[in-house]
Amino acid sequence: MTVCNMSIEGGAQCGYVNPDATTAGYLFGRKYSPEPGEAFAKARDDWFSLASDVDAEFDDYFELKGEEIEPMMTWGINPGESIGVNGKIPENAAKEALEYMEFAAGQEIIGEPINVAFIGSCTNGRITDLRAAADLIKKHGLRVAPGVKALVVPGSEQVRKQAIAERLDEIFVKAGWEFREAGCSMCLAMNPDKLKGNQLCASSSNRNFKGRQGSPTGRTMLMSPASVVACATRGCITDVREILN
Repeated sequence: MTVCNMSIEGGAQCGYVNPDATTAGYLFGRKYSPEPGEAFAKARDDWFSLASDVDAEFDDYFELKGEEIEPMMTWGINPGESIGVNGKIPENAAKEALEYMEFAAGQEIIGEPINVAFIGSCTNGRITDLRAAADLIKKHGLRVAPGVKALVVPGSEQVRKQAIAERLDEIFVKAGWEFREAGCSMCLAMNPDKLKGNQLCASSSNRNFKGRQGSPTGRTMLMSPASVVACATRGCITDVREILN
């Protein structure tokens, strides 16, 4: 879902992942899915008919090893302007992005103080995301750093109900996070959830354009939910692996 949603930022016209047995297993028996039995079997066959042919040819193949990928974060004003958490902003970085984000070419982003931490959005507000964040908090006894406003916003009502059933909300609240109603929230400055002035937000949302989170000068750095937890805990841009290790 994340890959498909964010393909446009990678320069693609669309993003697509073949439906497979994992897809069918996830949907089986869920609310709004076809009833188990003949109805579900027919729907599953329809989904599978959309998959690429087994002899399909592709222009390029890429193999990525997740354990070798450094936690990534954005430094600029679009999702493509990103680096590894321990990296430096490129020397040829766009002047407009540097001025808006108040950064400098060649600067390290690690250690940069944050004002707000946000976990949520359609990209990173699923139950698996909330579980990962809550597990990190509980396992390492983490708390939100003084002066940091931290929000957790489930991506849907179903996710919120499931999180409460698993008592994840209690873990977040005890650690100093606000556990909110489901919705877009700070992803696009919905309701009162907006940055103020030039506040810097560590966000698990999917867009970091100018003014995206409500303030014309507000700054957004995109990252994973686990990285948001790490940043909220330290009060600055942090490599989550330091906590995991």
